[in-house]
Amino acid sequence: MHVRARDEPGADLLSRLDECAAFLGAARAGGGAALVRCHAGVSRSVAVVAAYLMKTQGLGWEEALAAVRAAKPDAQVNPGFQAQLKLYEAMGCAVDTSSVLYKRYRLEMLNLPREVFAVDPTTVCQTLNTEVLYRCRKCRRALFRSSSILSHTEGMGPTAFAHKRITESARLSGNGQEKCTSHFIEPVQWMEPALLGVMEGQLLCPKCTSKLGSFSWRGDQCSCGRWVTPAFQIHKSRVDEVRTLPVGNFQTAKT
Repeated sequence: MHVRARDEPGADLLSRLDECAAFLGAARAGGGAALVRCHAGVSRSVAVVAAYLMKTQGLGWEEALAAVRAAKPDAQVNPGFQAQLKLYEAMGCAVDTSSVLYKRYRLEMLNLPREVFAVDPTTVCQTLNTEVLYRCRKCRRALFRSSSILSHTEGMGPTAFAHKRITESARLSGNGQEKCTSHFIEPVQWMEPALLGVMEGQLLCPKCTSKLGSFSWRGDQCSCGRWVTPAFQIHKSRVDEVRTLPVGNFQTAKT
């Protein structure tokens, strides 16, 4: 078994710990043995053996490291791997991809700064803001502002989808209708739980959970044919555009 992981605090070893433990368990099942080795033999290999002891003997991460150091005094697991062992213990010594802890860990692995998320419009004062606001059509929850929309050059239309089956409706798209049927926006704070630890998925309204669109860090193709990367796509048919009038307190909604 070979695990590709550099001896760096930011390297991901946690995701492979269950596989490593299973491999070691299978090797020892019939009275055999296994050699766990990394370049220096003091960090990655030690972390893997510690995880195995945690899983099979019920040791805490610090106890497991102490047990390895008792046999190998020069063991020096880097701080990042220590944190991953601590998280492994918190998950019950099993990699649970549905765990909020694991999802948060995976998002941190992407090294996304908090500034990458636009402010949730429900957390700021609406009164003096003249930007267009977009609300969920079903429950009216504020979702994003016009400043979060990322414009893109219009693509070639149906011809850009040569790899897909072009439908009759697509051939008739040149009748004056909008080619872009979705808004591509920057990620907003309310999306964060959905983005944890996954590369793509659905975007649901944080209030009523109706489907609003989808996201993909790899990118996605707009209905106009343009490829957008990364893609945080909200279908125009799922939101209402709300403009604040300069006079009085009236609002208009575009459906």
